[in-house]
Amino acid sequence: MTYTFDSLVPRPIDLPTPVPLDGAAHLAALDEAKIFAAPDDPADWPAWRERLSAWRHDARTRHRYDDAAYHRPEAAWAARCFTVAQVWLWDELLFDFDAQRFTPGRFLADAERFGGLDAVVLWHAYPVIGIDGRNQWDHYRDVPGIDQLVADLHAAGLHVFVDYNPWDTGTLRGGDDLTELAALVRDLPADGVFLDTLKKAEPELVDRLEAARPGIVLEGESKLAVERIGDHSASWAQFFADSAVPGVLRAHWYERRHMQHHVRRWHRDHSEELQSAWVNGTGVMVWEVVFGVWVGWNARDAATVRRMVTVQRAAADLLLAGEWTPLAPLAPAAHAAGVYASTFAGEGVTLWTLVNRGERDYTGPVLVDPPAGTLIDLTGGAELARSDAPGGAPATLTVPARSIAALLHLAPGTTEPPWLPGLRADLAGLAHDGDATFPHRLARRRTPAPPAPVRRGTVPADAVVVPAGDYVLTVRHRARETGMYQGAPYVDEWKPLVPRLHDARTLQREGTLERAVAVAVTEVTNAEYAEFLAATGYRPRAGHRFLGNWLAGRVPAGAEDAPVTYVDLDDARAYCAWRGGRLATEDEWQLAGQTGRLRRGAPVVWNWTESEHSDGRTRFVMLKGGADYAAEGSEWYFDGRPQAPDFTAKL
Repeated sequence: MTYTFDSLVPRPIDLPTPVPLDGAAHLAALDEAKIFAAPDDPADWPAWRERLSAWRHDARTRHRYDDAAYHRPEAAWAARCFTVAQVWLWDELLFDFDAQRFTPGRFLADAERFGGLDAVVLWHAYPVIGIDGRNQWDHYRDVPGIDQLVADLHAAGLHVFVDYNPWDTGTLRGGDDLTELAALVRDLPADGVFLDTLKKAEPELVDRLEAARPGIVLEGESKLAVERIGDHSASWAQFFADSAVPGVLRAHWYERRHMQHHVRRWHRDHSEELQSAWVNGTGVMVWEVVFGVWVGWNARDAATVRRMVTVQRAAADLLLAGEWTPLAPLAPAAHAAGVYASTFAGEGVTLWTLVNRGERDYTGPVLVDPPAGTLIDLTGGAELARSDAPGGAPATLTVPARSIAALLHLAPGTTEPPWLPGLRADLAGLAHDGDATFPHRLARRRTPAPPAPVRRGTVPADAVVVPAGDYVLTVRHRARETGMYQGAPYVDEWKPLVPRLHDARTLQREGTLERAVAVAVTEVTNAEYAEFLAATGYRPRAGHRFLGNWLAGRVPAGAEDAPVTYVDLDDARAYCAWRGGRLATEDEWQLAGQTGRLRRGAPVVWNWTESEHSDGRTRFVMLKGGADYAAEGSEWYFDGRPQAPDFTAKL
């Protein structure tokens, strides 16, 4: 048999696992599920629920389940962490490039679209790591203001995850990973660790982190093994495909306090994973800047998250400890329309979490027999029925297409939960939004005003003159999760795989030079940059790491003719303006390089270009030339080695 991979459909490993209803079937096979698939026929649902309960009891017995980690008071927050955002440190809402400082308040204000956040993952290294020798720990510790950023996020009531890249083995070495990571979470301080590319941490790492930061929460990427649910408080439900009838998340069913965050990073429609999270009582990951490329959420899904988490936070005790009935019985008309629900019940209070799989709003009865007591349409704002006996008026409410609704029942004589008035007030202004269009952002070439030039002499006689006129260029690049110019590289794909994930690609660029451009044949040297500093007294706006390889502000002996490094883009622009010019664009650099006349310095280093772009959330610049340095050992590293003029890297 030949298997052909189609990136637009789930892989076999992503698919939900059917649950055999035969009582003689071996339950241990269900340990490998991501989601337990639900039967299509409602008549099979009671037997399906019984098998799920039997599996849980069997699995806990086989694995000698110990829930001690869930009793750590410092880690209790994880069970109620319903929204976590993966945040690129240089998201333009989080970082102000002009002021060169973090702006968490601005970022969190925007996150109110999602009902606010419970936690963030501060993403730091990939896809820039490997451009120089700094390791993943340097990429945290070398960020000015990160300590204050963490403090500000904590003050705003959020918890903070850091990222661990176990594949980072080819950059500069310090201590071993366990020592470095433990020190980082202690020093920042961080509340959790996201295990990039790892489903689970090894026990020694768990112990070291717990010793460094009691209550540390570990969140693995993708499916977590059953036997490790006991010491991992959270996991990603990443690329988990659901059944047509909503299924049950295996890890959360096993341990209700184990928080899972649904995420499909490249999807423009998040309705399926939101519905799965809603009926399972779990969370979602909001990820709009994916490794430096915009993949924004549409208004419908953002509004859905906002209503979801508003209910989940208020009713968290029910979700964690109430009696959970997946696929609770509903009126036949509701099922026929694609409406399904879970119930979470305790002490006379029952919460229905309803989803509509259909493409049309459903308005009609939802319950088979409306119970006595009080029924409240939480997301619709209405009290549906109040009676003293069964058989009252049918509970009629609206469940929006591809979205969710919430229904609360109070049994006769039940005291109103103390959280209910506040919840109803919070939900009053949160309407469904049916706009599912993708919020495109165009990355535009930035043309910042350069410093006033001081013209010094004429164009060097050996400059490469690129003539005016039209041009067509073939550009080589490596496909990465950053994409290149516009948009995400893997729209609506499930799991881009190697080699396609990072394969070599080409694109064509066309343009016109309105006039000839003279490009210097060599890079700016340390000696030339020192002359500029002496003549102008220039000081960088961001002084961190500026000329970090010089000694006490002086060029090291013997390095006068080496290309100047440890200068940022603005520092390079300032020098060019002093020389009466500017940086070459990536196209000008390539056109000049293809003449064969550019002479690279030693060591070979990446060259800045005047090709900086921004879409308002993601900022990037194109680099040319390659470098002698190349981090070895992982495909996730930035490109290294000297490159031909037609190669471009996105930073």
